[in-house]
Amino acid sequence: MPKLKLPTPEERAAILRDAQRMKMTRSPHAYVRGSTAKFYEWLEASGGKIPHGPSVWICGDCHSGNLGPVASPHGQVAVQIRDLDQTVIGNPAHDLIRLGLSLATAARGSNLPGVTTALMIEHMVEGYEAGLAGETLAPDEETAPKEVRRVLKQALRRRWKDLARERIEDARPTIPLGRRFWPLSDAERTAVHALGDNEELRKLVTSLQHRPDDAAIEVLDGAYWMKGCSSLGRLRYAVLIGVDGEHGHRETVLIDIKEATAAAAPSAPGAKMPADNARRVVTGARALSPFLGRRMMAGKFMRRAVVIRELMPQDLKLDIERLSQQEAVRAAHYLALVVGRAHARQMDAPTKASWRAELTRNRSASLDAPSWLWSAIVELIQTHEAAYLDYCRRYALQAAAA
Repeated sequence: MPKLKLPTPEERAAILRDAQRMKMTRSPHAYVRGSTAKFYEWLEASGGKIPHGPSVWICGDCHSGNLGPVASPHGQVAVQIRDLDQTVIGNPAHDLIRLGLSLATAARGSNLPGVTTALMIEHMVEGYEAGLAGETLAPDEETAPKEVRRVLKQALRRRWKDLARERIEDARPTIPLGRRFWPLSDAERTAVHALGDNEELRKLVTSLQHRPDDAAIEVLDGAYWMKGCSSLGRLRYAVLIGVDGEHGHRETVLIDIKEATAAAAPSAPGAKMPADNARRVVTGARALSPFLGRRMMAGKFMRRAVVIRELMPQDLKLDIERLSQQEAVRAAHYLALVVGRAHARQMDAPTKASWRAELTRNRSASLDAPSWLWSAIVELIQTHEAAYLDYCRRYALQAAAA
């Protein structure tokens, strides 16, 4: 078998740029996920009269793929927001529109009729309002989407060996270099091994999974990680760390290091947020997704702001791209309920009541979804599909020329 040629650090940028472009051509839904900045440009250009909700931490990139099961520091599992790169103190209406657009493109990709999309947006608003009111939905209830129940059951069964097999293909304390994991430069390797002396990281690792507070950690291996879509091109590393557990048992944990950059999502006027992008992400995560937020820390790596977190076997993505009509409506209600609860955690009772009252304004006699929400999603779908086809055409022409 021929030896796999691995990219040098200098070759990474071009490879990552090409990989991102290719991912975004796969479907309109994939294009939505990879074009957050464009989404806000389209939203601003649409001129729609979107209400200004209370200024709270929002996801900022609230598409369906950014929600899913996440584990708490001690192994509890719940569906929460799982990617907070774009989080800002902003308008919660933006999360609703982004989620609605994502669900609408998933429905169109599943060849569902437009009536289904209308029902999805209706049930999405119902779910969001239920989340604001503090309602919960047990993951095994029949009203929950089948995909959510399936992924949650899978998450509850997973252990370290499953994470190792999926992420690094081996449970041994080394990362096999290949298509996803690339070699480090000398400077990167020095920075990775310096993490072993980082006291804040040691405290984070030992605070999870009932580990001894005074346990030592050791960096075992590291690699550059080609992962994600919208994050391709940023610094991204996988690091294996050994930690001394109870009764002399040695554990191996997988650490994700991800560069934090400026958010594309607009912040509310006068919002007071950390100037450091990594601290902004961690602060937003702790407000919106407590299970995940308590497993994260802000740091510096190669003089850049990064978010560092331990990956847990229970952290999984919901793949809601192929749906039946019934599952589409259930998914819209369930995921919006999760987002509603994330927003509601930050509001007092009068603020929640005021925001719920705003959501009931401008509703037609036949549809419960606010007219501004429906109009924004319809306009964004139109703009998005034209931009997606143009993007694919340019990609095809560039590929042919190359």
